[in-house]
Amino acid sequence: MLYLTLELPKRIINDAIAAPSDRVEFYGATFSQIHFLLILCAMFLVAVILHGLLKMRINTMKGVLAERLLRRYRYGLIARILRFPQPYFERTSQGELVSMVTSESEPMGGLMGDALAQPVLQAGQMLTILGFLFAQSVTFGLAACALIPLQAWLIPKLQRQINLLNKKRVVQVRALAAEIGESASGAATLRVNGGWRFRMAMITDRLGRLYEIRFDIYQKKFFMKFLNNFITQLTPFFFFLIGGYLVIQGQVSLGALVAALAAYKDLSSPWKELLLYYNQSQDMQLRWETIAERFAPTGMIDEDKFYGQPGALPHLNGDVVLDGVTVRDADGNAVLEDVTATLPAGRTIAFIAPSDEDRRALAQVLTRETMPTSGRVRFGDHALNDLHQGVIAARIGHATSRPVMFQGTFGDNIMMALKHQPHGDGSDAEFAAEALRAGNSADMLDAPWMDLARAGTQDDDALLDWWLALVDGMGSSDALFRRATEQRIDATGQPELAQRLVDLRADVAAALEEAGLIRHADIFHADRYNSALPVAENLLFATARQPVTPEFIAGQKEFLALLTQLGLDRDLLALTRDVIDLLRQIFGIDGTDHPLFRKLTLEAETYEAAVAILSRQREGTTLTPEDTALLLTVPFQITSDQIGAGFPDEIKARVLEMRGLHAEALQASMGAAFAPIRAGKIVAGLTVLENALFGKIPDGSGSKGDEVRAKVAQVMQQSGMGREVMRLILDVPIALGGANLPAFYAEPAAVSRAAIKRPDVLILEGALASFDAAAQEAMFANLRDLLPDTTLIFIASGFENPDAFDMQLELLDGRIVGGADRQAAKEDSATSADLARKVQALGSTDLFSGVSRKQLRLLAFGARWYRCPAGEYVFHKNDPPADGAYMILEGQADLWLPRVDKAPQLITTVGAGALVGELGLIRNEPRALDMQARTDLVCLRIGVEEFLAVVENDATTAFKLLQVVAGYVNT
Repeated sequence: MLYLTLELPKRIINDAIAAPSDRVEFYGATFSQIHFLLILCAMFLVAVILHGLLKMRINTMKGVLAERLLRRYRYGLIARILRFPQPYFERTSQGELVSMVTSESEPMGGLMGDALAQPVLQAGQMLTILGFLFAQSVTFGLAACALIPLQAWLIPKLQRQINLLNKKRVVQVRALAAEIGESASGAATLRVNGGWRFRMAMITDRLGRLYEIRFDIYQKKFFMKFLNNFITQLTPFFFFLIGGYLVIQGQVSLGALVAALAAYKDLSSPWKELLLYYNQSQDMQLRWETIAERFAPTGMIDEDKFYGQPGALPHLNGDVVLDGVTVRDADGNAVLEDVTATLPAGRTIAFIAPSDEDRRALAQVLTRETMPTSGRVRFGDHALNDLHQGVIAARIGHATSRPVMFQGTFGDNIMMALKHQPHGDGSDAEFAAEALRAGNSADMLDAPWMDLARAGTQDDDALLDWWLALVDGMGSSDALFRRATEQRIDATGQPELAQRLVDLRADVAAALEEAGLIRHADIFHADRYNSALPVAENLLFATARQPVTPEFIAGQKEFLALLTQLGLDRDLLALTRDVIDLLRQIFGIDGTDHPLFRKLTLEAETYEAAVAILSRQREGTTLTPEDTALLLTVPFQITSDQIGAGFPDEIKARVLEMRGLHAEALQASMGAAFAPIRAGKIVAGLTVLENALFGKIPDGSGSKGDEVRAKVAQVMQQSGMGREVMRLILDVPIALGGANLPAFYAEPAAVSRAAIKRPDVLILEGALASFDAAAQEAMFANLRDLLPDTTLIFIASGFENPDAFDMQLELLDGRIVGGADRQAAKEDSATSADLARKVQALGSTDLFSGVSRKQLRLLAFGARWYRCPAGEYVFHKNDPPADGAYMILEGQADLWLPRVDKAPQLITTVGAGALVGELGLIRNEPRALDMQARTDLVCLRIGVEEFLAVVENDATTAFKLLQVVAGYVNT
């Protein structure tokens, strides 16, 4: 087809247009000159169309291939992320991983589609065109390809330099993504500590480095383009020069020259495409290598132990054996060292580990999130390292005090352990087939996933009962029930519960009346104004089923027309002006971040836009329909209770009057967007508690409002509705990363997620840390009753009642210590032994017990041993603080206040574990007291820089230091 599109124009010119007579003979047939011209033009048009359709089909299939391969590649990268060892995430930015999977891999998709088709297609076109040129004239053919070798040698050399610069650019962009992520997560810290200018200087430096690299790329890139274009344009120069000479000499026809020029024009396109393909392939090779480096960390879970389903799911009901387990961090320092212990099966074991790093490392070793550097872990007859990940997921449960919650619902997060594989096919077979063609998972999202047997239940009701038993065992059922009562109810989906709530209203009212709480609830009455309802909902005597936005109001044409007809629009706009003016006096224009403003139901964007609109109106600007819609949004969001005494009684009376006359018409004008408030019906826009109360609790009710909520919840539970109401909490939406779920709810969710599958081993790392000691102790006992055969391993910094456990072990500085389980340290050099002694001494003090191992090592490295005989002074008042602070390890010291012409005053006597002189370091002021050794002292002298570095970088130490300082003030 391509050859025809080149040959036919020459034939049209030479054989039809420039024919020597008006009759043309073609393959034995004779045509008139005009008819022959029409035939050749029609053939040319058909050839062009067929050639275009062929190219369109090839490009479409290239796009399909590119998208499938890119989909496969991204799926593979994400799958590898799930196999990364946990410590790798601690030193790798999530933003960097996201950038590589999304933006950095995007250009690779195009090249994947072009990998085969592009060189074959373009090379074929190029050879066809060259063949055509040689057919016209050998001179034309040689002229067309004369400079191609020069380009083929020169352009790749320049491109390699650009590719190296692109590699540097990618590294800088990844570093920028990491810094942006840090800045976003630490914005509050930067503001509070005044670090934003230095941070922005860091960003400026990074952007400057990027600019320099990009500038070098642009210079080399456009010089390469200039050179390539110049060489390309030299060939037409030779065509015009040599071809024109040959035409003048009569050796070549004019049509052949025109066709050759057109052919060479077409030749440049595939040649440029081939050069571009080479440049892109080199760039993608570097991109591939840089991504592959980051997605192949050491310690990844083997593919055969992660994908698919294990052949069997053996129970891990034997003793848990830690045999010489040593774990080292990325710097080669020991986090756990030669840990050896046997944890008896079916028992309750407590690990006391003051260091958060120790606790996290132990839990990660027991769940194979971290592979030991040496040693091994066994569960009965099974080596942990040999188990399939499916066995670990089924038989080992793990929960922490900092659980990760995924976007979805509360129930999705709880039931995650029961959704390990689909138990059927999805509804869209073609979608599944396409996923397989792209190398993705054959598991469809809409397939049935719930495995009730793993939880030991037969149906959904039994599963709910088991979860409720777990929640009750953790002592969080009441809190979760109260949270469930804040959910809105769907009467169509749960008609039975809706009717029971309506029937319960009389009992709720009687209970509140008896408790003297009825006056603290705003009960709905058709002839009363409800201060807890927004103004517009009072007017309609209905509640919104959906968020009321300016766009929503603007779309309610019938409602707006009715407001204008009744004259209510002026009253509502006047009310909006009064409310906005009041709020502007209180909060100003930019005070929407204030906690008191956030308590309002008014959106910050609506408030700011309303302030701007009213300011323009005072200057004489007429309100547009969009402005009116936005201002009318305010009465749908603000309540008279939030305004307080400043809310006019005249407006309330006017609203009640209009409600009595026009409520039904106003409700009808809003369609199904609002649910009418009817005494004998469920109100769709209200929560479960508000439906049972048939009213709302004013924002300013304080503790009495909490008592009302508790009383309503009590009546519901006594009526036997607790189970059905608790089911609603499973539908509570969870934001990205669980941002909207407080720790008080997230921690019980994490424990129940780990325990709902009835694991053989349950590891709770600081679980329920937000709860008091009594609740934690009750959880220990209740979990033992609920999971009688499970090995329960509790890891925490300490326990109020260690006797509640069958076995107690202490993990200190990465080693198990205490009693017969004390482990001997390995032979170290004198320097390492001294450093270890300092680390152990500092870590044993209360102030530094929570400091990470790395910070402790840095602190110990800069610390020096200091010994002082009894009676000698360590320092005197007004001495500079340059020698540092003193951590007393052995002995006692007196702190004296020297006085002029008087005996010095003894302020206090300090002993082992006390840190002396730290205030002078923090404030950079001379010593305020004398320090004298009462007995022989052994101290660690901590330098100024080392001490301040730990305080600045470790929040736990800073907080403990603040407590110490507060103690000074108190004394």
